[in-house]
Amino acid sequence: MSENAAVDHEAAAGGRRGRGASGGAAARRAARSGGGPGIQQTYINRKIKVYEVLDEEGLALIEKNADTVLEEIGIEFRDDAEALALFKQAGADIKGERVHFPRGLPRSLLKTAPSLYTQHARNADRSVQIGGNATVFAPVYGPPFVRDLDGKRRYATIEDFRNFVKLAYMAPSIHHSGGTVCEPVDVPVNKRHLDMVYSHIKYSDKPFMGSVTAPERAEDTVAMAKIVFGDDFVDNNTVLTSLINANSPMVFDETMLGALKVYARNNQACIVTPFILAGAMSPVTVAGTLTQVLAEVLAGASLTQLIRPGAPVLFGTFASSISMQSGAPTFGTPEPSLVSYGAAQLARRLGLPFRTGGSLCASKVPDAQAAYESANTLNSTLLAGTNFVLHSAGWLEGGLASCYEKFMMDIDQLGMSQKFAEGVDLSENGQAMDAIRQVGPGSHYLGCDHTQANFQTAFYRSSIADNNSYEQWLAEGEKTAPQRANELARRWLESYEAPHLDPGIDDGLKDFIARKKESMPDAFT
Repeated sequence: MSENAAVDHEAAAGGRRGRGASGGAAARRAARSGGGPGIQQTYINRKIKVYEVLDEEGLALIEKNADTVLEEIGIEFRDDAEALALFKQAGADIKGERVHFPRGLPRSLLKTAPSLYTQHARNADRSVQIGGNATVFAPVYGPPFVRDLDGKRRYATIEDFRNFVKLAYMAPSIHHSGGTVCEPVDVPVNKRHLDMVYSHIKYSDKPFMGSVTAPERAEDTVAMAKIVFGDDFVDNNTVLTSLINANSPMVFDETMLGALKVYARNNQACIVTPFILAGAMSPVTVAGTLTQVLAEVLAGASLTQLIRPGAPVLFGTFASSISMQSGAPTFGTPEPSLVSYGAAQLARRLGLPFRTGGSLCASKVPDAQAAYESANTLNSTLLAGTNFVLHSAGWLEGGLASCYEKFMMDIDQLGMSQKFAEGVDLSENGQAMDAIRQVGPGSHYLGCDHTQANFQTAFYRSSIADNNSYEQWLAEGEKTAPQRANELARRWLESYEAPHLDPGIDDGLKDFIARKKESMPDAFT
């Protein structure tokens, strides 16, 4: 079970800025609402403090317990003789496929891993920092279904995949194109990764993730990245950040290990993420889950440094609780938030960038349940100090569906989060003393010079919320938030213009894809 399946069941090369909404009034409206198509925001440089739930004693206890798990119980690395040999050479005790780690060994190996790095985009203006005070939002990842703009729940297609890449490219508060924004089931399983990676390159110029469903598909991703960036640049810089799930509890399987080794060997970043549904794949308690998460991350992440010291690796966690009545995953509840806060603290102590969270919900439609659960998850994600946020927009139905309307509603919330993360402006303009002096007692601030100078950007203006009078809402058709999101998605897709891609690079990618597809028969399993 992993995020590469449904959750319920388990730059450098140059380029120019993409264009979306035109200038003039549209651009001014977009600026007031936190951005619009083509008016991009950089990744978040958080100015607010992180929220911490564990003191020194608690952190030390979790770390001690994780070391005990690694030493006494061990972690299984299945069907991978190379990984076992590397760990044995490093000093671990190997019993069959189970690796028992001497206390302190994984931490010692991880000293070579960077605490932050740059993931380069093909448009250098879109490159992102991962680590430190940076937060990077990436879209939903992995759903086999979509809820489309006609209200139908159906299997996703490659056209849906392209649409979500386009929307993420146009969204100012999405900093990263992501990976499997939906699973295009109309393309053969063994070939669809080629179309997905190409879509990220062709229809966006933001950073993107690589395929991890087989080692050879990871190799194809690296090869395509080299066509875009050049061999030497890829070898010396990070252009891919990709998801490697632990098969919790305490197992790494051959598929994930194979992809991890490919990316680490090529100096590309791996997000080592225990995939946790607490109560099924970890203990029901927060402390017990944190212990297992830390043990699994230490084991998997340390392998990247045995493959290539200095290769970027992230401390990841995906933690949800389950209904103890039905076994279904639940989202937006307190316990997973506590896991996220605690895991973020452990990651900072380890010196690794941190990934968790997103806009998660179990709702089947973009309703109040979806909004509440997503808001609860997203708020804790931001306040934990998360560096890389997968599933930031579009997630529905416990990860089984990518939803167009929810995507638009989520990116509106991401824009608010970005504004909040800027913290309090204490500049001379932020202090507003001139406004207070000008207005004085008993008057109002609507017409004063300071308000006139700041009104366009003073407050975030939602692109989805309706703040008009009841009468005006009636006159405009009594539209709900999902209906307004639907209309916005349609307008964005109609106005989409692709970012420039060098024709020689495009031809090279198409030739590579054609040769790879011709080399193997279609496979749908």
